[in-house]
Amino acid sequence: MTIRRIVALLLIVSGTASLCPAHAQQKAATKPLPELQQEFVDLGLGMFIHYGMPTFMDQDWSDPDAALSLFQSPKLDADQWAKAAKSANMTYGCLTTKHHSGFPIWDTKTTDYNVMNTPLKRDVVKEYANAFRKNGLKVMLYYSILDTHHGIRPNQITPASIKMIKEQITELLTNYGEITALIIDGWDAPWSRISYDEVPFEDIYYLIKSLQPNCLVMDLNAAKYPTEALFYTDIKSYEQGAGQFISKEHNKLPALACLPLQENWFWKTSFPTTPVKNVTELVNKFIVPYNSAYCNFILNVAPGKNGLIDDNAVQALKEMGKIYKKAADLPRIPAYAAPIISSNVAKNVKSNSSWSDDMNIMDFANDDNFRSSWSSNSTVKSPWYELNFEKAIPCNMVVLTAGNNRKASYSLQYYANGKWNPLEVKNEGGKKVSVYRFERIWCEKIKVTISDFDSAPAIAELGVFNERR
Repeated sequence: MTIRRIVALLLIVSGTASLCPAHAQQKAATKPLPELQQEFVDLGLGMFIHYGMPTFMDQDWSDPDAALSLFQSPKLDADQWAKAAKSANMTYGCLTTKHHSGFPIWDTKTTDYNVMNTPLKRDVVKEYANAFRKNGLKVMLYYSILDTHHGIRPNQITPASIKMIKEQITELLTNYGEITALIIDGWDAPWSRISYDEVPFEDIYYLIKSLQPNCLVMDLNAAKYPTEALFYTDIKSYEQGAGQFISKEHNKLPALACLPLQENWFWKTSFPTTPVKNVTELVNKFIVPYNSAYCNFILNVAPGKNGLIDDNAVQALKEMGKIYKKAADLPRIPAYAAPIISSNVAKNVKSNSSWSDDMNIMDFANDDNFRSSWSSNSTVKSPWYELNFEKAIPCNMVVLTAGNNRKASYSLQYYANGKWNPLEVKNEGGKKVSVYRFERIWCEKIKVTISDFDSAPAIAELGVFNERR
């Protein structure tokens, strides 16, 4: 083969690779989850960007049938966003690709109700991703499961709903290069009420990992799930505006905390003349101490109708950059249990127990509500709690979330083939949330016996899972 032919072949291969960034990226070495979680925490500070149809309606949730003609941003400049983030010493961005009202701001093939059919006619996700990478910043995306325009809401989930969700996530993780994290919202929260069974979390989780193995999956579900374990997320997330504050003293998990710089998440007509939050207080009260507690901080900055960040916000970010410098060596995250991602097969099944407190009977320990508990009567010396599946089921994990007692010992048994068998397992979790993983068994019942307690024991939730391995 001549040198000319070799050069031509190399040019062809190089050109093909540049046309297929997703395929090249998928062949990158897969990192262990703890390494990815530590890298995320080490990013320190990022920019959340709420931009979409609500921007044009003076609302945080837009009309799900808002006219496409409203979406006009003649000066849209994602490079301005990226440079503003860089000025604050931020290391990444995260853009709302689709909020709860169901308007995608990328070139999607799943629905005509999207940004390409507006007067703007530009793929905002593409422009954002390119601008942030060009400025040396990592790219994350936000995506809402709740979608009121397309009827993806409680009691209306259909196979078509799940198909659309999977297709949209596939587009986002295929067409826009390496995505460091996908932040998901509107899923199994008390206000969205779309369960992880209706839209199967484990399926979506493995879809994301199959498309981009190094993409972290983050669900904003702290309103429901305990802070001591990673329930349905790779990173524990805290929306501080909703009253979810991380414990700087007690947190032992990789975490994310968020606040808006302005008064709300999406832009309002009052923003250009309304003072933003005090950046010195943000840095000293939240960002720096949170970084020292295994927590990354994401500050929301909302571009206006014209597609630009307001001058007062731009100036505040420059001031932040003078104050905030990410520590060179942030603390290493302690060992913790792997995320719980599969469906809880114990939810609302028949249960039984030793004598319980009158107002806190056995049904409260598997009602999918961590704020209610089964409580033992204080006179019982060897309290026990039991789940009865009434037929043999496969399982390989039990998660016990204690009620008000952190000092207690638990022993597990399972019933199969007409007899009780001990389940010898080690707790991977902590005192509040005990996580027991084991080789798959088939059982008709699971029983917990409690000892070494200093007050009447309580169980907030006893979950049983058959996770993929």
